[in-house]
Amino acid sequence: MSNKDIKTTGHIWDETLEEYNNPLPRWWLWTFYGTIIFALIYWVLYPTFPMGKGFTQGINTITYTTDKGEQKTVPWNTRYLLIKDMKDSAPAKRQKEMKDKVAAATFAQIAKDQEMMDFVNSYAKVIFADNCAACHQIGGAGKAPNYPNLTDDSWLYGGTFDRINETIRMGRQGNMPEHGSRFSDDQISDLATYVMSLGGDQVDSAAAERGNKLFHGAAACFACHGPDAKGNHMLGAPNLTDKIWSNIPAEGLKDLASKKQSIMHIVK
Repeated sequence: MSNKDIKTTGHIWDETLEEYNNPLPRWWLWTFYGTIIFALIYWVLYPTFPMGKGFTQGINTITYTTDKGEQKTVPWNTRYLLIKDMKDSAPAKRQKEMKDKVAAATFAQIAKDQEMMDFVNSYAKVIFADNCAACHQIGGAGKAPNYPNLTDDSWLYGGTFDRINETIRMGRQGNMPEHGSRFSDDQISDLATYVMSLGGDQVDSAAAERGNKLFHGAAACFACHGPDAKGNHMLGAPNLTDKIWSNIPAEGLKDLASKKQSIMHIVK
């Protein structure tokens, strides 16, 4: 191709520098025009431009179901789209069906129905992580000295479905008074020795007998823990005969000093 066949715009710089006239491909131009048209339509339908302290709402709307079961129509945005998906999508409707089914069933019925048990285990795992794990830990093993282990079968206020449900709904607060200011160190030691003997530990029999008299006498421990020291779920008084001590570190369970510390200051 000779220089004469090359089309230019006619612009010349420095006598020899010319500007070629090479139009863009037609398909590229139509694509570009299409994006402009799309943008104009989008700006009209959806939230787009900042305007003062707000933004243009667009004319498109979205209808979702509120927590009260009402249908509500609002200008479209991604927040309401998420709410709609969480309320009206097929998985959300299935989840609501299962929640209603579980809510209408008794604890015994839920325990016998594998489908409901699978659902509550999956659903409640998230709720536990959001609301309970900060104190009771992810696996429910608890954390001394204030948060009991939920994975064993020792429950201060009872381990039935109804009692656990009541604990979760209403909360609990221990009633163990501190005895450090009421009795001498020797008396506290005798009480701790007696408590250790209840769990089958080998202890000084004389000290245990003195502790027994305090337990069932001046210290009045039996009033809450019972004459047999097996606890009282109504009061949250723990069983002292099972060697499960929830509010002291595991390495101190067999230590007399730790028992004394518990009797003086903290609840089992």
